Amino acid sequence: MLTLDFIASYLRARFAEDERGASLVEYALLVALIAVVCIVAVTFLGSSASSKFGTMGSSLSAP
Repeated sequence: MLTLDFIASYLRARFAEDERGASLVEYALLVALIAVVCIVAVTFLGSSASSKFGTMGSSLSAP
């Protein structure tokens, strides 16, 4: 008859050594964080850059 200790030790031995899933989750979170930072940066800097380019373009085209 299987005991609870046997099942617990089997599960620990079976799944404790496999950390590939944890690494994959960490990399996915890192990529998601980088994407959020890039989107926020483009959002905030995009309008500022657009107005600066518009000012430069209008000053260049004015006689």
